[in-house]
Amino acid sequence: MHSGKRFGAREFMTWTRRSIYVLTIFSAIPTVLYFLGWKFLSIPWQPIAILGTAVAFIVGFKNNASYSRLWEARQIYGSIINDSRSFGYILRDALNATDSGKVKEMFLRHYAWLTALRFQLREPRAWENMGTAQFDEYSRKYDIPERLTKLDEELKNYLSEEELQYILSKKNRATQLMASQSKELSEVYKKGQINDFQWTQINQQLIKFTDDQGKAERIKNFPYPRNFSSITTYLLLLFILFVPFGLLKELDKLGEGTNLEGWTLWFNIPFSLLVTWCFHTLDSVGEASVNPFEGSPNDVPITQISRTIEIDMRDMLDESDLPPAISPKNNIVL
Repeated sequence: MHSGKRFGAREFMTWTRRSIYVLTIFSAIPTVLYFLGWKFLSIPWQPIAILGTAVAFIVGFKNNASYSRLWEARQIYGSIINDSRSFGYILRDALNATDSGKVKEMFLRHYAWLTALRFQLREPRAWENMGTAQFDEYSRKYDIPERLTKLDEELKNYLSEEELQYILSKKNRATQLMASQSKELSEVYKKGQINDFQWTQINQQLIKFTDDQGKAERIKNFPYPRNFSSITTYLLLLFILFVPFGLLKELDKLGEGTNLEGWTLWFNIPFSLLVTWCFHTLDSVGEASVNPFEGSPNDVPITQISRTIEIDMRDMLDESDLPPAISPKNNIVL
């Protein structure tokens, strides 16, 4: 997540410079050929304007859908924050008087669940963008924690060696950790350490965590529909290709009767670049938000949120050696 006031203009231009190079070439080729006498290259601008309207609608639709996915992901982790705090004090107050060691064990397992979940959500998918040059270059400005360490190294801080090996043998580690919490809770209930009402309360919190995990996995594992994504790409490409041809005659006539006659044709390059850059960049902005867990500067900061939850829950147990909060690096926090 970008934590500054805005992306700087230079930063933004650097991020889009590859598209600027390509769009400049697309604008320059028909302009040079027209100047050399290929007048037939000019086409009416009206059909291009109609195509541009269609592109504007579909790019807007894509960006709206991208923002919806991003905001839903943030709501999911907002729910995890609230549910974790509720889980913490309900468990502490229900069980601490009879078995404080069990409370600490279940707290640690919850931190392990947060850790396993964020590692799973950071796993790359074929449709994600972090592998492309544009996004990969920008990612060098900051660190993605889940790519610097391994899951087993992180889980060692929370689980016993026996439980660690058991969890690592499973495919969906986060699910199995929540199942272990449920099993632990059932054993505590059978021993009579908590009553029916307390068992129901804590069990409801575990169900909420399972729901939150499932919602996050749905966004992670179901991409923005490929048919919508593909048609946006194709229409945008057609628009970018045709814009320079549609402005040739209009800009050539712009200088008639003035000292610039014959030279205003060259305005086609910057004007075509400006128009096509705007559309292409709007599409790129949508792409930057459509996968909210992959680790881009526009994504949900699940690592920071997980650390915040851990700090809050450790504080509930009056622990003094709290882990440090995660601070932004170059205005980026993940």
